[in-house]
Parts: sequence; C-alpha cells; structure tokens
Amino acid sequence: MSPKIHIHDAFKNRSVISMRDFSKDEILEILRLAKEMKASPPGETLKGKILASCFFEPSTRTRLSFEAAMKRLGGNVIGFAEGSSSSMSKKETLHDTLKVIGEYADLIVIRHPVDGAARLAAEATQRPVINAGDGSNQHPTQTLLDLFTIQECQGRLDGLHVAFAGDLKYGRAIRSLAQAASHFNMRMYFIAPNGLELPQQMCEELKRRSILFSFHQTLQEVMPKLDIVYMTRIQEERMPNAWTFCNKDYILNASMLKGVKPTMKILHPLPRVNEIEPSVDSTPHAHYFEQTRNGVFLRQALLNIILG
Repeated sequence: MSPKIHIHDAFKNRSVISMRDFSKDEILEILRLAKEMKASPPGETLKGKILASCFFEPSTRTRLSFEAAMKRLGGNVIGFAEGSSSSMSKKETLHDTLKVIGEYADLIVIRHPVDGAARLAAEATQRPVINAGDGSNQHPTQTLLDLFTIQECQGRLDGLHVAFAGDLKYGRAIRSLAQAASHFNMRMYFIAPNGLELPQQMCEELKRRSILFSFHQTLQEVMPKLDIVYMTRIQEERMPNAWTFCNKDYILNASMLKGVKPTMKILHPLPRVNEIEPSVDSTPHAHYFEQTRNGVFLRQALLNIILG
C-alpha cells in the first residue's frame, strides 16, 4: 500500500481537534490537496452529505468559509451562528446537544468559548468533529490554512524566520501555528505586550522540540530577518479585565517595512482592530486577504478527505 493511500485512510471520518494530533506528512498531504482544490475544484463530491455548523461564539471567516466549502462540494449545511439559538439556552449540556446533532449530520464543525469543548464534542458523538476554535486553546483549520498560505507565498515551509506579534497568551491561532511550525524547523520570534507573552507551557513544548525562539520588545528589532510577520489582535473577550491596546510598538504601519526582505509577507487571522494600519494594505507585503481566501480551499480539502 502506498503512503498516499495510507494517509488518506487515516483521515476517513476523523475528527480534527488539535494540531498535536497531526504528523508532518499528514499536514503536507492536506496542503497538497488544498493546492489541488485551488487549481481545480473537484465538483460535487459530497453531494448528499450534511455539515452541522455549530457556532457558540461569533465568527465570520471560519463559519462562512466552512459553509462555502461544503456547498461548493455539493453538500448541505444546517446549524446556528450563536449559542442562544440552541437548546443550551435551556440549560441542556454540550454533550447532549452534540449527541443529538450527530444524529442529523455527517460531520460537525464547532466553535465554543470554553477550552476543551471541541474534544468533549468529539466524545459525545460518533460523527467526525472539526474544531473551529475552542476558547484560547486551539484553532487547527486556521493553522492549516496559514501553513498553506505560507507555503504558497514563500515556496517552502522549512527553515523560515517567522515573527508572532500581539496577543500570544490568549490567541489560539498563535498557539496552534507555533505547534505546527515546529515540524518545519522554523525560527520563531515572539513580540507581545507585557502580560500577554507566550505561556510558559508553550515555551517548554517548543524547547522539547528543539525549536529556536526568542522574545523581543519591538517588531523593528527583527524585521530585516523575517520571511513572515504573523500579527494578531488583542483578545479582549477572553480577558478578565478590560484592556486598551495603544502601544505603538505592537502596531504595524507602512513605515516599518523599510529594509525588509522583498519576499516578506504579513499574515493575520483577522479580524484586525488597530494592530495593522490601513497604510500596510497597499504594500506588496500585505497577504492577509489572500490568506483568508485560502480558507475555503483548505477547508474543501479537509471536508473532502474526511467525508469523501
């Protein structure tokens, strides 16, 4: 049996909960399939299949790109865009809610404000579950589309210099991407306001994987070295106290791009608030809107390999 067939078999009806669950080869295979999807959509390969879109927390890009991906593959979508639309507003448990939804759909996509909710959902149903973000914990499909975008714009994943700037404590996209990037020997630079630094547990995990990383006060310190700048907003909704983000050292503007590599690209999982000024949008380094467009192709690939 060839490795390609083996990898495809491993994805059949598989839940996607954490980037820790994926090998390097599995990641690369998903990215290969996403590239195929972008070049030539496969047609209605999921006709007759139903995706349950269960969003207990606000979302624009993730929810709509999953729904667009499913419909482009010929499938159907049911679900809700806020938790108050479900019976959990009547104090039904998440376990029972997902167990019932699993009887109506072939696959469940869930976003929830509580860390670990996606794994609980996967334990409640026999259907595959895709984690579309659980609290400040994980966002695996965001990471996969980030890796796809990085590979596309840089031509490779191995050995890149990547800066992560902004909220490194509560940003689930940062946590998931840093874990996955460790497969590719990326050199990482972390820039965060006081109190929002990368959690110690994550630092220890990167050390165990022998990943080179360092902490910096400003983006300017490392800009000339970088292949990718990954910006994030402050996750105010996850903080116990209100936070005002006004430090200019963590806001990217066009003047800060002087002297960077010509091929350097700026990514952001979006939405942005004030961490990237609009002046950056018209530069050749801005790549966050192409990044979000890639979400449809990546999620098409994932849905197809799980349900096809």
